[in-house]
Amino acid sequence: MNTPDTSAILCCDGLSVGYNGQAILEGLDLLFQKAQFISLLGPNGAGKTTLLRTITRHLPPLSGRVELLGRPLDSYRQSELARIMAVVLTDRITPPLFSAFEFVALGRYPHTDFLGRLSAKDRDVVARALASVHAEELSAREFMTLSDGERQKILIARALAQEPQILVLDEPTSHLDLKHRVEVMSILRGLCASHKLTVIASLHDVDIAAKVSDQVVLVKDGRLVARGVPEEMLSSQAVADLYDFTDASFNSQLGSLELHGSRRGGRVFVVGGMGSGAALYRLLAKCGYAVSSGVLYANDIDTYVAESLDICRIVQSPAAAVTSASLERAFTELQLCDCVVDAGCDLSGIYKENQHILKEATGLGKPLFSFAEQKRYGGQYLQRIAELPAAIAAVMERG
Repeated sequence: MNTPDTSAILCCDGLSVGYNGQAILEGLDLLFQKAQFISLLGPNGAGKTTLLRTITRHLPPLSGRVELLGRPLDSYRQSELARIMAVVLTDRITPPLFSAFEFVALGRYPHTDFLGRLSAKDRDVVARALASVHAEELSAREFMTLSDGERQKILIARALAQEPQILVLDEPTSHLDLKHRVEVMSILRGLCASHKLTVIASLHDVDIAAKVSDQVVLVKDGRLVARGVPEEMLSSQAVADLYDFTDASFNSQLGSLELHGSRRGGRVFVVGGMGSGAALYRLLAKCGYAVSSGVLYANDIDTYVAESLDICRIVQSPAAAVTSASLERAFTELQLCDCVVDAGCDLSGIYKENQHILKEATGLGKPLFSFAEQKRYGGQYLQRIAELPAAIAAVMERG
């Protein structure tokens, strides 16, 4: 192994993992730092779970070495390992008639005697573990009566009751509803700071991983693709390559995944800006329209959404007012469109030159749908947005 990194709590050196002698991931060199959230990302079958089962000693490595706190992983006694590393896997657990408190108390096994008797300190640790996952009110409930989200919090609390330095989780939110997905990820992120805990988790949600991770590890096709901070590793192209999709884009600025539309329903030009166009872009793309938009400044949120949706956009630097060259490009695109939507951006300020696009549309006889008044004075703005696709379709049918 290279010169040891004293801030690393777990190290993999030339690690190959798999089953029955068949490697799924090979030649992994990884360092996991203390008190960080590390996400494993990759398509199904890439080896994320196999890697986690290997670094938690549920599977032996095919080759290479894993070191924990500078010692070979296989040199630890099981009880010794359990005081350093806790694991929450995807296996469904059906315990007997345990209350949530009793179930969490099982996590004290590395610290109790042969009979598992709890001291006052043990009970205090269990209570604090429940509090750490906001589950005090579940303490007396029978484990099997809990919802999936509640059970997951109790499973994490049981792991915390071990008082570990590392918490390893396999797809901790895959079966949860949105509320519990957000809550569980918020809890895990907070544990890195409050408990100085290293969290290593395999995740499917790239957008969530981008928001909670200190480091991401990308794996695919039997190898490590990349490892680093999510702001650098999770570019739109990197995510598309990782998951082999062409009909969606991940936007690192927004931390969101956008689905591309079919573009079979005609062409619509949206005069957006200052966030006024984002919802309309999504709506029209979802309904199958080919959307164009401009002129937009490069740092406008509408630009980021338009880029993620892969719609045609006329973009320029915010260092200057909208230029005549940008307007000419917009006019050219406008001629190809069947109708125009004024998203309601304030055209008296930095985007005032975009008024010329609306005038050009009127001169070309393009049907114009305007949200300007609704944006400024209220009215039935949301209702009109919902009705827009049908209104556009009706205009196009009339030719």
